[in-house]
Amino acid sequence: SFTALAFVDTRPSPCATPPTFAMTVGGSRASDRAGAGHEPSETSPEELARLLGTDLTRGLTPEQAAEVLRRDGPNELEKPPRPTLLVLFLMQLTGFVIMLLIAAAVASIVVNATGPRKADPLSYTTGIAIMVIVVINAGIAAWTEAKASDALEALTKMTQATIYVVRGGEEVRVDVPTVVRGDLVVLGTGDVVPADLRLCEAEDVKVSEMALTGEPEDVSKTWKMPRREGGPEKLTPENMAFSGCSVTNGKGRGLVVETGMGTRIGRIAQLIADGDGEKPKTRCGCLPDTSSNQTPLQANLEHLGGRIGVMAIVVCIGIFIFGVAMGRTDPSNPETAPWLYMILIAVTLAVAAIPEGIPLCVTISLSIGCKDMVKKHVLVRKLAAVETLGSASVICSDKTGTLTEGKMTMVKMWAGEAQYNVDGKGFDPTVGRITKADGGADASADLAVRTTLLSAILCCNTTLATVTDEETGELRYEPRGNSSEAPIVVAARKVGFLEEAAGDYPRVLEVPFSSSRKMMLTVSDVSGRTQLCDGGMALGEGSKYLAVCKGAPNFIIDYCTEILTPSGSAVPLTDAMKAHVVDVVDEYSSQALRVLAVAVRDMPELPYDASDEDVTTDQKFQACRVGLRFLGLVASIDPDRDG
Repeated sequence: SFTALAFVDTRPSPCATPPTFAMTVGGSRASDRAGAGHEPSETSPEELARLLGTDLTRGLTPEQAAEVLRRDGPNELEKPPRPTLLVLFLMQLTGFVIMLLIAAAVASIVVNATGPRKADPLSYTTGIAIMVIVVINAGIAAWTEAKASDALEALTKMTQATIYVVRGGEEVRVDVPTVVRGDLVVLGTGDVVPADLRLCEAEDVKVSEMALTGEPEDVSKTWKMPRREGGPEKLTPENMAFSGCSVTNGKGRGLVVETGMGTRIGRIAQLIADGDGEKPKTRCGCLPDTSSNQTPLQANLEHLGGRIGVMAIVVCIGIFIFGVAMGRTDPSNPETAPWLYMILIAVTLAVAAIPEGIPLCVTISLSIGCKDMVKKHVLVRKLAAVETLGSASVICSDKTGTLTEGKMTMVKMWAGEAQYNVDGKGFDPTVGRITKADGGADASADLAVRTTLLSAILCCNTTLATVTDEETGELRYEPRGNSSEAPIVVAARKVGFLEEAAGDYPRVLEVPFSSSRKMMLTVSDVSGRTQLCDGGMALGEGSKYLAVCKGAPNFIIDYCTEILTPSGSAVPLTDAMKAHVVDVVDEYSSQALRVLAVAVRDMPELPYDASDEDVTTDQKFQACRVGLRFLGLVASIDPDRDG
């Protein structure tokens, strides 16, 4: 059904305004804004940037972004409003047992108010006591849920998805809800597209559009204008990337053309909501119906309450019938009609039969359990969920950034047939050093270490910046780019290599990492050099280019024919040495380390025709990855959070 909805909704109609620019977002129609009436996929990036008031190089300014965010609203799908504390309180009163108790309390008060003891205040104690129990029970449950919802909302804001955008000429990481129309978004492998984008740069970009179209195959994307070949129109233009789709390969940049409910996924969500044709289910006319989300305990209590209620009513009706038939009258007032006296008896029995203590006892027990969970730093939103949690046999949790710090740190290296330890924690390159695993001597000047780390940063796009911590006001280091490359950049700085050093080796080719290749490849210009760097390996005579591969060890080692020795020379890579490298990888992997291999190839000429535009990225990759020299391994870990 998702595929059909997407197809019907997104195909342009010759008599309709293109849907991407005709949606209402943030209270204003897109047709009243810049860019209305232009289909983004058929508009050049330069023209689209002009219409959106942005720049293809510098993006929006922070002030412009704030103004657009104020006008259009946050970049998120519509969510149902949170119930207020009063609504939560009233929702607790809709349970069958609670309604029986309320009915019994009202009946008790009414019967006593019309009986001979109506002037005696003590005659109303039963009804009042039941009402007090009901109010306390509902109050505890509503207050617990409201406080837990506040805490969960605050936690959600702390863990919002982020994406890199260019604002004021600088790449900055922002929360996805703050992305606005006109933003220049930076995409890389593994990113989830935050909004509908018109691509303006695309290097071997592939996107999974399964969430939008249902098709399992990745879709290749380009920044170029679509060609008119007279064939069937594509469901998704090849120069557009849509919100919710994940980037599976390559890197690129794109202009945001729609956000929130104006995106295609937002339109599908709106169509589904409108197409149901049913109003949200309610109880008692206005309260949300949560019966489908009941826990086993709640369902069992409802079932128990129903059985008790039905049995009590049946018994009371039977007693009423028999009493009237036998002519029973009030001994203290024989003149009272039998039916009136038996009504009083039946209602009294019904009130006595309803277990008014059950809801309060259950609520108090669950509250104690909830309190114990809070001591363990566990938030419980629904009070009744405490009982269900006790039945859980498997708990699934996100690891990165939740159980761990989300700061990949290099801890070990293997290069030049030797092992090294990397000290430090986090992204601060001034803390820790690289030492030999055998003896602990400083290894910053070792040829294999310097060669491996410099080659690795030549195959990285991540940089390390200093930012001011908003809470403490102190400067701290923050990586900008791929999390797997961050530990390499930090370790390289510990031996004196800044990531800016890559500028001394002009990059002539980049093949981004992909799930199929399992590696990234770059080719850099090393013309005029006899060695890679000071204290590094020697380059072959006449070498002009250096290909560097970084990725999965078991894939890279299959393309290697040589291996770097401690002296800097290259020797043939034998099967025995391959087996030894695999053993090292297995050893690191058994310690929960993420292992990457680094290999190079120096070349006198490019192994492909750089002037031939018909040569594909895959063909260039296959031409450069052969005959590699294995340099070493880098192993990183995401440290556990304290506590």
